[in-house]
Amino acid sequence: MSVQESAPEIGEIIEASSTADINAKDLEMLGLLEKKVRWLSSWTIHNANHLRPKRDGIKVGGHQASCASMTTLMTALYFNVLRPQDRVAVKPHASPVFHAINYLLGRQTKEKLENFRSFGGAQSYPSRTKDGDQVDFSTGSVGLGAAVTNFAALTQDYLRYKDMLPKDETPGRMVALVGDAELDEGNIYEALLDTWKHDIRNVWWVIDYNRQSLDGMIDAHLFRVIGRFFRAVGWNVITIKYGRKLHDAFAKPGGKSLKKWLNDVPNDIYSALTFQGGAAWRKQITSDMDGDNALASLLGDYDDDQLHDLMTNLGGHCMEAVLSAFDAVPNDKPTVFIAYTVKGYGTPLQGHKDNHAGLMNVPQMDAFKLQNKIADGQEWDVAAGLDISADALRDYIAKAPFNDDAPRNKSAKHITIPEMPFARAETSSTQEVFGKILNELAKMKNSDLSDRIVTTSPDVTVSTNLGGFVNQRGLFGREELADEFKERKVPSAQKWIRSPSGQHVELGIAENNLFLNLAALGLSHSLFGERLFPIGTLYDPFIARGLDALNYACYQDARFMVVATPSGITLAPEGGAHQSISTPMIGMGQPGLTSFEPSFGDELAAIMGWSFEHMQDPDGGSIYLRLSTKPLSQPERDLSQTEKTEIISGGYWLRQPGDDCKMAITYCGAMAPEAIAAWEKLSEDHPGLGLLAVTSTDRLYNEWQDLERARLEGKADGKMAHVENLLKPLASDARLVTVIDGHPAALAWLGGVRGHAVAPLGVNAFGQCGDSIALYDHYQIGTDAILRAAKRWDE
Repeated sequence: MSVQESAPEIGEIIEASSTADINAKDLEMLGLLEKKVRWLSSWTIHNANHLRPKRDGIKVGGHQASCASMTTLMTALYFNVLRPQDRVAVKPHASPVFHAINYLLGRQTKEKLENFRSFGGAQSYPSRTKDGDQVDFSTGSVGLGAAVTNFAALTQDYLRYKDMLPKDETPGRMVALVGDAELDEGNIYEALLDTWKHDIRNVWWVIDYNRQSLDGMIDAHLFRVIGRFFRAVGWNVITIKYGRKLHDAFAKPGGKSLKKWLNDVPNDIYSALTFQGGAAWRKQITSDMDGDNALASLLGDYDDDQLHDLMTNLGGHCMEAVLSAFDAVPNDKPTVFIAYTVKGYGTPLQGHKDNHAGLMNVPQMDAFKLQNKIADGQEWDVAAGLDISADALRDYIAKAPFNDDAPRNKSAKHITIPEMPFARAETSSTQEVFGKILNELAKMKNSDLSDRIVTTSPDVTVSTNLGGFVNQRGLFGREELADEFKERKVPSAQKWIRSPSGQHVELGIAENNLFLNLAALGLSHSLFGERLFPIGTLYDPFIARGLDALNYACYQDARFMVVATPSGITLAPEGGAHQSISTPMIGMGQPGLTSFEPSFGDELAAIMGWSFEHMQDPDGGSIYLRLSTKPLSQPERDLSQTEKTEIISGGYWLRQPGDDCKMAITYCGAMAPEAIAAWEKLSEDHPGLGLLAVTSTDRLYNEWQDLERARLEGKADGKMAHVENLLKPLASDARLVTVIDGHPAALAWLGGVRGHAVAPLGVNAFGQCGDSIALYDHYQIGTDAILRAAKRWDE
């Protein structure tokens, strides 16, 4: 572990300034709490793996070493530094530390800890939806928890500039506790670049720099790159390198040599010595620095245990250094702390390169238990092993600034949703109708909905039809910025003014950032108590590019609308790189996300109205609209409430099936004209032929499956799913032809509802350039293909 020089060092800041502001009583109490947190997190994992019965024989796991490296930092934050308005994303592998801290704060139960990683117990990684009120941001997929804090800070700024938050409340700090290996994730740097452009404030990243990843050691010079990158995007960089004991040793004769040795020693040697202990430290240092009598004399002042304690006294394990670092932040600019730590600190696993998934065995835990002065039966006691009474410890915990009685999850008032402003045109595409509806909403004055819509897009604002909304409502920015084209009277369709009142958050081409931004904006009601209606647009094929972040956003129960357009091979001349195939099944399979693929404008208007309500429903979620640029002739009709309900439920009969119907054509989205044309050509030979419009494969399929599971449990109460009712008029031996500009499996499942044979048409290969007529013919989803599929059963 090369503890090489980087500036500024918080140790140097400590020595140059005074540490008198750090109360000695606080240091004592926080030291006791740190010891207790380390014990509880280690015991929680040990109990789950060694004491709880294993019914299936599968390893439970946990990360005792990764927990131990974070205990000082997290103890300092939760019991001294954090305020109620601060929000924290805890690194995934420190989950047991987080649960232990909440246990001490009275926000977690012993039963949950005893059932860590068990059904209904404390989660392996912090989860907003499963751990409840105590979790600010879910973590698990490394890198995303850190990056979302940047967008949460941006959301907080957005709300503050709109005067939606109390002016007398100090802004909360969005804090990410990050493992150094998480800095390998590319989405980290995408987020840093995009949020730098928005000049975000009140963000802290605390890097647990233990220099170990899952499989080995971190590059010795990584800290240099980390520091340079953060400084390049305007962050304060504070390095917490050495603890008080080491700084005191550096000031003694031989201390400069000791510091030089520490700065130069490679990560792997330092880690091995950390595991081996005091005698190994002495042998290695004296061998490397042979002839340095002052250093030899300095080392002689310490016995082996003391020397080991000294050499592992890195800044991230020195409460004094950590508190001084947090107190040294000069302003509200984003700040990163590079906290040098030891993986497995204070446990038998410390320093060993295999300790990531390693667990203390029973003899090791017995020794650790003895070291912590824990008697049998006292493993979960708050003050066991500490030289203090439980009451005194609880009194101190109760006074922690963070420890108020208010719930962590806030609530927002319900926003009334007006009728969507839809005006029928002879010909239009769903993407065009989407843009027009938003444009009309933007024109509404004194509308809670319109004022709370915030749009965002990864550099495809205009090409996804958000331009009208942005022209009306403007770009969001901390500072006023005029449109130079407008100022210079250069004609342009885009009249975009950047100001604090703007309602569009401009992003670069990074879909991960889009979904992280939507995640943060979509949690505004819970994090900040004010409802926003985030709408993000992107090209449909590039959902896959940001899928990890989309899944992360839904996992947190964030509420937003993602509009993916254009979709399918219908984007014909653009070619395969811009043509989506599997996205309908992503919409069907993603929990927390309800997907729709309407064909006509009036369908989209009904869906959008329902969606804004669904985004507010306690049992609701987010919305995915798969739209198209293909212009379709719009039906002349005024939808009844029953028809709107069917559209929202997932499907309706555009042409009702006749008695004992033997065949039906089913279509989705942009394929409406081809399906209608085929129906018209077949209806003479097939009286009663039905034409089924599917507006949401997702809602149809998942309602049916939920009901099937209820039937297995005897809880269906005779209910019928919407898709079952839709297909009920068909004869038992009827056949279905399904067509979608996407993977055919998205509709092929319809045959399983009532046992009908299905000829599924769709796209299951990469697209290519051409016009839609040629491509529909090649991929066999056009009118002729539908006719061939139908007539095949007549032969």
